[in-house]
Amino acid sequence: MAGRGRPTRATVYDRLARALQELNQRLGGLPSPAEAQEIWSDIWHLEAHHSTALEGNTLVLREVQTLLDQGRAVGAKPLREYNEVKGYGDAAKWVYGQALEPEVWNEGQLISLSELRHIHYTAMTPVWDVAPHPDATDQERPGSFRQHDLHPFAEGMTPPAWPLVPGEIQAWVDQVCATGKKLEAGEDLGHPLPEELARIHNAFERVHPFIDGNGRTGRLALNLILVRLSYPPIIIFKQQREAYLAAMRRADAGDCGALGELIARAMEENLNRFIVPNVAGPARLVPLAALVDKEFTINALRQAAQRGRLNAVQGADGVWRSTRKSVETYRASKHKQSASSKARTKKDEAGPMGLFDIDAAEGHS
Repeated sequence: MAGRGRPTRATVYDRLARALQELNQRLGGLPSPAEAQEIWSDIWHLEAHHSTALEGNTLVLREVQTLLDQGRAVGAKPLREYNEVKGYGDAAKWVYGQALEPEVWNEGQLISLSELRHIHYTAMTPVWDVAPHPDATDQERPGSFRQHDLHPFAEGMTPPAWPLVPGEIQAWVDQVCATGKKLEAGEDLGHPLPEELARIHNAFERVHPFIDGNGRTGRLALNLILVRLSYPPIIIFKQQREAYLAAMRRADAGDCGALGELIARAMEENLNRFIVPNVAGPARLVPLAALVDKEFTINALRQAAQRGRLNAVQGADGVWRSTRKSVETYRASKHKQSASSKARTKKDEAGPMGLFDIDAAEGHS
């Protein structure tokens, strides 16, 4: 049930459907990473940060950005944590690459068993090289299915015995591909698309085919399915961890509504990153995610809004919104402050006589 001021689940689904329609009608579908590099790069950083943080990784976003963009490990975290992010980033980059040719699926399938194993291998190999799972055998390395039974989860769900894993995960792949064919043919799924995606995601996690890395692999596999369907990848934020786990528990019991709503909201947020910059007038109020550019990340805009430096409003749904015009005003004020600060610095360095070499001063700045 929706709380006071919070949109109902049906409203969220309807809003998503309209956003998908707008994406196709105005932009001709999801822009490729080559066509919208800044947006895809921002999603890449955020996904690698938050998806690994859901599993306990402690790198902050700035450290993730430096690691993925420059290959440098800043901070003083364990090597395992840097390798977790590096592996996830590599796997996500491969997934996003499938958006370049969304109609060319592997053997005509939405996902294949070999691709699933490739995702796990790419994401987990770097961390496995420095911190392999203590119970894993040589036959359970990244890309290989587990040969151990797993203990029941704290929530009560028990993954299948390991001899059943190959058959169950192949059945999962077949079900995903069948859903893809229905969507291609425009057939009615019998329930909202986000809840079908929730069912797919939960079904994978219930199998838990690998000895480790199932959560990361499951979210990457879901994003592969999304980009192959010409939808944007989603990000489950670390702040949503408890809601995400609670929704997964409800899905374990057959109720995919809460997980479907969480996925729908995540899809809409990333859709707005692509749509709004292309269609919004300068005075239209839009989510901050749609106003991200080379200079301002989503975190920078949110902090500016919270501190009152960016003219923005926070809706009942918790989403901050502003306009392109307000962002440009904020940008101009920042540049003005920066220029004033530089001028004061030069004046202080010049001394009371005002005698100083500008070029030399700039060399020390």
